[in-house]
Amino acid sequence: MILDFLKKLLGGGASEKIKELYDNGAIIVDVRTPSEFSMGHIKNSTNIPLHELSKSLGKLKKQDKVVITCCQSGRRSGMAAQQMKAAGIQAVNGGGWASLRRIIG
Repeated sequence: MILDFLKKLLGGGASEKIKELYDNGAIIVDVRTPSEFSMGHIKNSTNIPLHELSKSLGKLKKQDKVVITCCQSGRRSGMAAQQMKAAGIQAVNGGGWASLRRIIG
């Protein structure tokens, strides 16, 4: 009850904002390794391993869309989101892919 009040007061939580971004056309970039990605991932997500991300920044920037990053736990996706922001891409850390999948439905 108090949590719901705070969400309304503060304009919703991070989950709601991520869902809204996704519903409005944001793309999902999963920065795990290809082997991790093959063991499970979000439908229509793109796999760009963190160590290869710098090669794809230009392509991502040209798409002119918000990027939601994800990985196993949220650590690598946080680094990826920061790298994208530094390159002028609107990016948000979506955290772990399994949690993100539950958020976006």
